[in-house]
Amino acid sequence: MPTSTDVGDVSSVPLGTGPPTREELLAHYPAKFTWKQIKTFVNSGQLISDLGLLKRDKNLQKRYMAWTAGMKQEYGSIVNYLLNHRLQWGKPDTLSVLPSAFRDEPDNRTRGANVPPPYFTSDTPDKYVSVIQNDWPYLVPPEVEHSLVWTKVPIFHPEIIPPSIAPRIEQDGLWGFTGNTSPPPSPSNLSSCLPALSEWGVTKEKMIISQKGTEEEEALVRQVGSHVQGYIERKWKETEWETAWFVNPPRLQSVPGLAHIHVFARRKI
Repeated sequence: MPTSTDVGDVSSVPLGTGPPTREELLAHYPAKFTWKQIKTFVNSGQLISDLGLLKRDKNLQKRYMAWTAGMKQEYGSIVNYLLNHRLQWGKPDTLSVLPSAFRDEPDNRTRGANVPPPYFTSDTPDKYVSVIQNDWPYLVPPEVEHSLVWTKVPIFHPEIIPPSIAPRIEQDGLWGFTGNTSPPPSPSNLSSCLPALSEWGVTKEKMIISQKGTEEEEALVRQVGSHVQGYIERKWKETEWETAWFVNPPRLQSVPGLAHIHVFARRKI
């Protein structure tokens, strides 16, 4: 997977109007977050229930909003665009203009399932999942891929969420890491990362603080997230990838009734 950021004269890379190419990202919307900062932002879910810490370039955001208006006009809504065009259930992502080293190999063990499972697990059949590149990625380093795992089955389900931690899950969602050779950065490092968010006016005082739970509560949260954790470990082999992932709580899901997982993946050298 190419990682060079040398694209020559920025003016030599023309700006388009749809989802950006890798060359456009490197030339016009360069990364502003390091891999360590991204992992810190994700892990701050233990203390800070504000995964809006991950930002898109402001100019790219304007381009995204203009594109969104066009898609709404063409498809009626972004939900219709996703369901009727972008999401290719059970198939590799062939629509992204961003190159990816990720290869989603079909799992023949689960392909024959005809009854949707009640909730998402590590072996959810491929036919209920669409793994795609985020066409409008956040300001991640060029060696980090931002994938989205969309699923037709719920990630949050009463059968797997004990009532004692339901408010916590509803507030914070889920997050985790795979393939790391060392523990992820502590949430206590968040303050040192905030200067990278200064242009968005992000301060610790503006964040919603979630108190850390008891050891039992934290273990229950990890258990709820173990289904997503297992899926990512299976798809992004830990010998090849390290990842940081999160799932927004239901109240923040962009498409009601259609859950998705954010996966930031860096290939190991």
